[in-house]
Amino acid sequence: MRILVTNDDGIEAEGIKCLAIGLQEIGEVTVIAPDREMSACGHGITVHHPIKVDKFNLFKNINAWSVSGTPADCVKLGVTTILNTRPDIVVSGINRGPNLGTDVLYSGTVSGAIEGIILGIPAIALSLDSFSAVDFSSALRVAQQLCRQMLSKDLAPDTLLNVNIPYTAKEKIKGYKVTKLGERKYINNFEHRKDPRGNDYYWLAGQVIPPEQEDHDLDVVAIKNNYISVTPIHFDLTNYKIIKQVKNWGLEQMSF
Repeated sequence: MRILVTNDDGIEAEGIKCLAIGLQEIGEVTVIAPDREMSACGHGITVHHPIKVDKFNLFKNINAWSVSGTPADCVKLGVTTILNTRPDIVVSGINRGPNLGTDVLYSGTVSGAIEGIILGIPAIALSLDSFSAVDFSSALRVAQQLCRQMLSKDLAPDTLLNVNIPYTAKEKIKGYKVTKLGERKYINNFEHRKDPRGNDYYWLAGQVIPPEQEDHDLDVVAIKNNYISVTPIHFDLTNYKIIKQVKNWGLEQMSF
């Protein structure tokens, strides 16, 4: 099994080190990741300036490159240019902090996996429900189990698994739950500040609002209840339920 590993926390993050080294137990690992933190970059790609690529020697017995771009850049560049052989799977993470509900739209971690499925490669995004995590062992075990499952089962080629792992003692994790995306709402505050020259700037701060629904099929509820949340997601944002409603507006019969 050939495994391409990326992330959005940067190539020197502890999560990607743990993931890359641990996945060597099940396959040939290559790391191509941003040279700095790119959290919340979404599915941005670099088009207005060159992308710098450097060989990276932090990982023993693992080929690795740091890239001056986004997670999507890393996967696109890796699959189409750097690697001689296509990977069998793309694994993005292990992210420090959850990627739940509507936050997947902002997530660089999830976007690295999305780029994989755009290129026709099965993909997993892995996130640990803690912004101060130091122990990635449970998340690594999940990654190993799911990588084996992904390549032995028949998953739709346009679908990735978005996985969130509770940050708690192993014995407190209740198991896996297959979920759907919930809503991730915040009380957003833009703090107004001034730089040393007196210029105005704003710093985004926010507090998560607990989910209103107790639907146990939602990822935001599953993780709160100490389940490993596994959400199949894809990049087709079409709202098929209202196509007929919009057609009934008569737009297709209007002159332009």
